[in-house]
Amino acid sequence: MKKIFCFLIFSFNIFYLCAQDFKINYREITKDDILVGAERTDQYFPLLKGKNIAIVANQTSMIKNTHLVDSLLHAGFSIKKIFSPEHGFRGNAEAGKKIDDYTDKKTGLPVVSLYGKKKKPNSTDLKGIDIIIFDIQDVGVRFFTYISTMHYMMEACAENNITFLVLDRPNPNGFYIDGPVLDTTLKSFVGIHPVPIVHGMTLAEYACMINGEEWLKNGIHCKLKYVTVSNYNHTYFYKISVNPSPNLKNMNAIYLYPSLCLFEGTIVSVGRGTDKPFQVIGHPLVKDGNYSFTPVSIPSECEEPPYKNVLCKGYEISTFGEVFIKNSRQLYLYWLIGMYQQYPDKEKFFSLFFDKLAGTTALREQIIKGESEENIRKSWQPGINKFKKIRKKYLLYPDFE
Repeated sequence: MKKIFCFLIFSFNIFYLCAQDFKINYREITKDDILVGAERTDQYFPLLKGKNIAIVANQTSMIKNTHLVDSLLHAGFSIKKIFSPEHGFRGNAEAGKKIDDYTDKKTGLPVVSLYGKKKKPNSTDLKGIDIIIFDIQDVGVRFFTYISTMHYMMEACAENNITFLVLDRPNPNGFYIDGPVLDTTLKSFVGIHPVPIVHGMTLAEYACMINGEEWLKNGIHCKLKYVTVSNYNHTYFYKISVNPSPNLKNMNAIYLYPSLCLFEGTIVSVGRGTDKPFQVIGHPLVKDGNYSFTPVSIPSECEEPPYKNVLCKGYEISTFGEVFIKNSRQLYLYWLIGMYQQYPDKEKFFSLFFDKLAGTTALREQIIKGESEENIRKSWQPGINKFKKIRKKYLLYPDFE
C-alpha cells in the first residue's frame, strides 16, 4: 500500500511540473467564453412557435442567470410539463433517491419524475406534446444517469412521433476518452451503451450516436434536432457554473468523479456526507493515510452516507483533480488498486454494483489477481480504439486528436 501511494505522490509531482506543457494546447474556458445551445434562441425559437412543449431539465438548465423554463414562459411559449432526471428538477435530491411526480411551486407546471416509479415516459405522459426539449449539464461519464434518461426519452419520442430537441452544453470531461467499454450483458441505468467510462462527447453528439448506431429499442430513430454550443471544441477545459449534482461541488470533484465513482461499488467511502465528496477516500479499517473524516447526514446531499458518524481514515486527493487528472487525461487506478491491497477482508471489498459501474467483470478480476495498472490499461485499448471510430462519425466540434 505504501508503495502505491508513494507512486501516487511521485506521479502528482511529475504532472504538476508538466501541467504547463499540456496547457499549451488546451484552453480554460467558462460560460462567458461560449454560447450554450439554450442561449442561442434564434436557432430554436422558430421550432417552438405554436407547439405544445415539454422540457427535460434540472437546476443546470440556465440561460445566463435565468432558468430555461422561466425564459420560455416569459417569451410566451406553451410549456405543458417538465420531466425531471435523477436529483430532481431543482437538483436537491440526493443520489439514488426516488422522486415522485409533483407540481412545481414557482411555475405551477406538473413535474413528471423519470427517476422514481419509471425511467421512461408513457404515452399518457406525452399526450398532446409536439416537441421535447432536453437541456441538462452532463459530466461526460457513462455511469452519470442523465445519459440513460436521454436514451429513454428519445425512445419514447420515437414511439410517439415527437420531435426531440437537444440544447447542447460543453462536456467538462470532453477532452479525453478512457476506461473499459461496457459489456452489454451488464447493461443497467448506470451503463446503457457500449461506450468507455469517459466517452469525450457532448450530449448532442451522444444523441446523434444513439440514433445513428440504432441503440434505441428495435433500432428505431427519433426525430432528433439539436442546437450546438458556439465557440467550443474538445480541447477546452470547461468550468461548470452550476453544480450538476449535489455531490459534485467543484471542478476537482468533476475531474475525479470518473475514477472515484468506481469506489461506490466497494466498501470504500468517497466522502459522501462530508464537505469534500468525491475528493477523499477512506474506511474505518484503513491504517495508513494522511486524512481523516467522519461522514454525517446532510439533507438534500446524503442523508444516510456510508459509515455515518464513524471515523474514516484515508486520503485527501482533491488537488489531483485540477492538476493530475485534467493534465494526464486518463482515469487513475492506483487508488483503487492500493485500497484493495490494504483492506484486510478482500472477499468483502467489492459489491455486485462494482461490475455495473465498471461495465465489465474484468476490472474486478484483474485487481484481485494483482495485475498492474499498465496491463489493465492495455486490456482496454482494443475497445477504446473501436469506440473512437464510432465516435468520430458523430462529432459536432473540433476534436482533441
